[in-house]
Amino acid sequence: MFSIIVAAGWPIWPLLACSVVGLALVIERFTSLKTSKILPPKLLDEAITVSRNAIPGPDVVTKLEKNSGLGEVLAAGFRHLNSNPQSTEDDLRASMEAAGRIVAHRLERYLPALATIASAAPLLGLLGTVIGMIEIFGSQSPTSGAVGSGNPAQLAHGISIALYNTAFGLIVAIPALIFWRYFRTRVDEYLLNLELAGERFARHLNTLRS
Repeated sequence: MFSIIVAAGWPIWPLLACSVVGLALVIERFTSLKTSKILPPKLLDEAITVSRNAIPGPDVVTKLEKNSGLGEVLAAGFRHLNSNPQSTEDDLRASMEAAGRIVAHRLERYLPALATIASAAPLLGLLGTVIGMIEIFGSQSPTSGAVGSGNPAQLAHGISIALYNTAFGLIVAIPALIFWRYFRTRVDEYLLNLELAGERFARHLNTLRS
């Protein structure tokens, strides 16, 4: 592997940096986008059951908020009613939507960076290809006054730079694009379910308020 990196020349180093950053982002997103951290299956029903007769106290709300992303949205509704018992339904929904936007921002974190790597890696590979081609043409220039003479070693080096960088750019870009699409779809699904859960919980809290 090291010999391939050496043969590919300096243009491959930005691609290596992209591959390391991309791998770190993929691992981080897999860790952060677990269902248990975003949308626990039974949390909504438990919150409705606990608050069927009255709004729970601050300790319970704080614990709910730290539970997951959905917990933050539900806790925002509880806190709003605790601080403004006479508030309108629109105000209640607005407070929950604000909490939902914060959660959504956190879910989408680093996805633009991963998309940038997927877009930039082929271009960096193309840059390495162009540099390799420049070396190829440079190797064919006359070196001792004899027309057509060239440096075979430099020619081979230029070809290796072009091919290795092209291949490595695609090797970095294709997985980055696949994982970006996977995480993008997963986040969109989470956001839809959070919106539906928030709507259901807002209707429940509205019955407590009335």
